Amino acid sequence: MSEPAPGTPTGEVPTCYRHPGREAYIRCQRCGRVICPDCMRDSPVGFQCPECVKEGARTTRSGRTAYGGLRPTNAAITSMVIIGLNAAVWLAIMATGGRGSSLVERLSLIPLGRCVSERASGAYYPSVHTELVCSTSTRGDGTWMPGVADGAYWQLLTSAFTHVEFWHIGFNMLALWVLGPQLEVAIGRARFIALYLISALAGSTLVYWASNEYGSTLGASGAVFGLMGALLVIAFKVKADYSQILMWIGINAVLTFTFSGISWQGHVGGFLGGVVVAAILAYAPRQRRTQVQLVGLTVVTVLLLVAIVARTASLTA
Repeated sequence: MSEPAPGTPTGEVPTCYRHPGREAYIRCQRCGRVICPDCMRDSPVGFQCPECVKEGARTTRSGRTAYGGLRPTNAAITSMVIIGLNAAVWLAIMATGGRGSSLVERLSLIPLGRCVSERASGAYYPSVHTELVCSTSTRGDGTWMPGVADGAYWQLLTSAFTHVEFWHIGFNMLALWVLGPQLEVAIGRARFIALYLISALAGSTLVYWASNEYGSTLGASGAVFGLMGALLVIAFKVKADYSQILMWIGINAVLTFTFSGISWQGHVGGFLGGVVVAAILAYAPRQRRTQVQLVGLTVVTVLLLVAIVARTASLTA
């Protein structure tokens, strides 16, 4: 005979805790209470009582991440798709002339439209500021390429998927491959996509405000810096060792401000955007978490759009 169950006086016949009149000798593997055959529930080891089964189901890890997103079955898929889109755009540019491809001008972020030379690749007429003058005063050499202020708002996002040099797309996609799956498994696919796109838009917004009005900016670096910022926020939230993340960010910051031709505006804007988005996702209260996150991300996006509209107004005034 087995030992008396917890709470059963020595010498008394043990009975089911749910059915006091039934003699029973099996105990719940989780809480130790005596259970009769009607109350026995199969478990990986032995049997459990109905209450422990319910408690186990309630506390079992759900299909959601710690920040409310659906847990992806393959956290690398989204990063692979983004890498594929960047690679497809790069191949299209290479197939149509490389740096001289018209796709570069149409997809890159140009604050104000410019009159591009057809004969000299990458050159443009700096004194020509309207499409009409471009077509009439350049002896057939000028092609007008609109900028964001002229209505080419798509450039604010397409520029984040556009590259020319192999090293540029290679570095950005390698960083995305390293950072993307880690963040997607932490916050979920939908939130990761929002993080990536808002970071890209934040980088483009600062470029739109702080770069040369007739300059051309392209590359996924703003979005990638947003991922760095987000990873730093989440590591801080879970009290992980983020010294290596800080070192990586520091190295990239030094490169950003040391070498010419690198858009510090895109890097800084994307980084700040990623930090803000990650803070909204990570620090939203557990109650109504999804609603708070949705409102927070919407507010950030609206503020960026307002900044874009304000810049457009200042450039076209």
